[in-house]
Amino acid sequence: MPVFKEKLTPAERISPDFERRIAFLNKLMIVVCDFTNGPAAEPEKPHSHPHEQISYVAEGELYLFLGEEKHRLSKGDIFTVPSGIPHCIQTLSSHVRLIDAFSPVREDYIG
Repeated sequence: MPVFKEKLTPAERISPDFERRIAFLNKLMIVVCDFTNGPAAEPEKPHSHPHEQISYVAEGELYLFLGEEKHRLSKGDIFTVPSGIPHCIQTLSSHVRLIDAFSPVREDYIG
């Protein structure tokens, strides 16, 4: 389907305070992530993946932990995550929305 309307596309609930909506083609994926657990007392557990990632902060404030770096980000900021680099976030506001793009497509998200 080439068009996804937010009000008509059900979100995938990953946990009580995290849901996502996914659209993808053969070589590119976009994921709208909504976090409602903030402000969080601790960051998420760091993870890494072989995919390149670019993320846009559409709403809220957060800390990004990228390798050994820590960055405070807010609405309008963009960050990049190279393949294989450990990273995670810590929400600082009650709602954080990230728009993540991945290449290649994350098969683990659609499998």
